[in-house]
Amino acid sequence: MLIYPLSWRGQQPRAIKSNPYLFFLTLWLCPFGAESGAHERRLLNDLMANYNKLERPVINESDAVVLTFGLTLQQIIDVDEKNQLLTANVWLNLEWTDVNLRWNESEYGQVADIRMPPSSIWKPDILMYNSASEAFDGTYPTNVVVLSNGGCTYIPPGIFKSTCKIDITWFPFDDQNCDMKFGSWTYNGFKLDFQLKDDEGDLGTYVLNGEWDLLGVPAKRNEVIYECCPEPYLDITFIIKIRRRTLYYFFNLIVPCVLIASMAVLGFTLPPDSGEKLSLGVTIMLSLTIYATIVGDTLPVSDNAPLIGTYFNCIMFMVASSVVTTIMILNYHHRLADTHEMPDWVRVLFLQWIPWFLRMSRPGEKITRKTIMMQNKMKELDLKEKSSKSLLANVLDMDDDFSTLPHSHVHPHHPSHAHPQQNNGGFIRVSGSLPPPAEDVSSSFPPGAHRELSLILKEIKIITDKIRDDEESAAIENDWKFAAMVLDRLCLIVFTLFTIVATVAVLAAAPHVIVT
Repeated sequence: MLIYPLSWRGQQPRAIKSNPYLFFLTLWLCPFGAESGAHERRLLNDLMANYNKLERPVINESDAVVLTFGLTLQQIIDVDEKNQLLTANVWLNLEWTDVNLRWNESEYGQVADIRMPPSSIWKPDILMYNSASEAFDGTYPTNVVVLSNGGCTYIPPGIFKSTCKIDITWFPFDDQNCDMKFGSWTYNGFKLDFQLKDDEGDLGTYVLNGEWDLLGVPAKRNEVIYECCPEPYLDITFIIKIRRRTLYYFFNLIVPCVLIASMAVLGFTLPPDSGEKLSLGVTIMLSLTIYATIVGDTLPVSDNAPLIGTYFNCIMFMVASSVVTTIMILNYHHRLADTHEMPDWVRVLFLQWIPWFLRMSRPGEKITRKTIMMQNKMKELDLKEKSSKSLLANVLDMDDDFSTLPHSHVHPHHPSHAHPQQNNGGFIRVSGSLPPPAEDVSSSFPPGAHRELSLILKEIKIITDKIRDDEESAAIENDWKFAAMVLDRLCLIVFTLFTIVATVAVLAAAPHVIVT
């Protein structure tokens, strides 16, 4: 059969058809391709004539086939934290010597190497022990390069899906170590000996991952003796050390959480009369709960609480506490004198010491340690004066009923009128001297004037008592409102410090903060 160049196929050149000498000249000038193909074909026929791919390729049956194992990591495709899986593009590098595939290059036209499918020759049954793939073996069966000295090089690429124990303690500032454990499925260490090609995997063609930063791929050789068998079983374990790039998570998890916490803190600056103070806290609490739930759904179930989860719980506790304190503030602000009496401890804490500590004061007055001590001293004196009143003083402090005053003249020389009673604005007091005999109080007023005067004095007393009660009630209500304002300011400072301390503590506890 004549073989023409690609440009001649489909048509017969007129020059060759008209001149057969040109055709023989072409075959004489280009005989090397046909001669090389014949040598390689003869070599393959001779090698596979008596070859048994089930035979372990060693000269002595007691010897072990030495397998040099290497790995080239091309790309980390995905790290599934929820299912704890690692998907990576990996090239394996297997090298061994097959004594049944040796030849003399001079006898076969200087053919130094050949390519053979792995299904035609013996190859080690290497599998990844911790594979999570449906087919278990994710390699593509490429050809094996066989040298004239029997050396075999097998580099199968594959998409490997392996199990990886994800430690979420420091999420999202975490480092993960994912193992890829390779070994023979049936040969023990006496039949197949593993040797590391390099102490680390080859990263020369590695493609960077957007979420994970590769720290290294160290390798180690392990010998395991199982209970069933006395022979050692060897494996090569490559540890893929990766570190999460936290810049994305910092701006999408930490920063929104801090902003939500800041909104909860700023809620303490709203006046209680606005009506939005409590609704703002409840809305922030719900939004933070939903946000934390969404983040928690992306993480695997683990006994260890993640760092971001601890931070979210602290912020949620702060927001919940702010809602509780907001309710307490609104309660204080809307208390009335008719329904609540301010306890002494509330008065001491929220009207004296805490305002002094926070440098707060009402308009027109300044709270200092001296004023606090003076107020406490005056209160003690009032209590002592009140407790030292006699029964007669209490009786004399009662309201006077002017209707009981006699309408007859007062006789100055009668013994029973030695100390007459005088009325002063509704209070009865004992006078030490008698009025002059010539001055008759009752005679200076027309008849019925005493009753009219007593009624007028009673009306004035009722009005003054009402004004006094209103002033006392307003003072008590203002004390409650000031206590609510003091509690509001205290919560603002405390929760702001708590948010700052919690954020700084989380960032300080993290192994690393920012990895771009």
